[in-house]
Amino acid sequence: MQWTMFKSRSGSKTDRRRHLFLSLAALSIVSMGSVAVRSETAPQPQIPIAVFAFELDDVTPASSLLRQTTSSAAALQKATDAARRALVRSGRYRVIIPTDAPPTFKQPSRLQDCNGCEAPLALQLGAKLSMIGVVHRATQTDYYIAIAIRDAQTGKLVNEQSANFAGGEEGWPSGVRMLLDHQVLYPGQPERLSSSDESAESK
Repeated sequence: MQWTMFKSRSGSKTDRRRHLFLSLAALSIVSMGSVAVRSETAPQPQIPIAVFAFELDDVTPASSLLRQTTSSAAALQKATDAARRALVRSGRYRVIIPTDAPPTFKQPSRLQDCNGCEAPLALQLGAKLSMIGVVHRATQTDYYIAIAIRDAQTGKLVNEQSANFAGGEEGWPSGVRMLLDHQVLYPGQPERLSSSDESAESK
């Protein structure tokens, strides 16, 4: 009887130890899973991108006749601002504005004609990517926007997009935002496109 009782108590200790071991093992697995989930959902570091001021290519009949652009500098600045805001809003990029450039920074008058010279300029600013944009105005109510993104280290073109739009210069910011959202930031993600539409940017 004593032996049987001892054996029974001994068995209880073994069961408790086994239960404790299994509990600790399960807790360890859950903890490891939690760490994995946290690492997968952790925000990625933002990529520094130098976004240069948008440039204008005005080939409208009115411009040819007057021998001067018929577009305002303010409209072009709004297009630039819209691009920078769209990139920041995505959470993927840290926008570097070239106006904060060091004294050694030298920018040509037209980046669209320099065959990628903006890449080393962006590198000089501490960016990993460069982006230039051009508004090509064909008529007073017809234009298209083109952007080019390059690797600042190698100068390699990593993304190049363009799209046609109808409307006057007041629509340029909206056109820039649509191009970036649909073809660069959220291609194939309509749920992101609807949430990223900020009409205030076009004002």
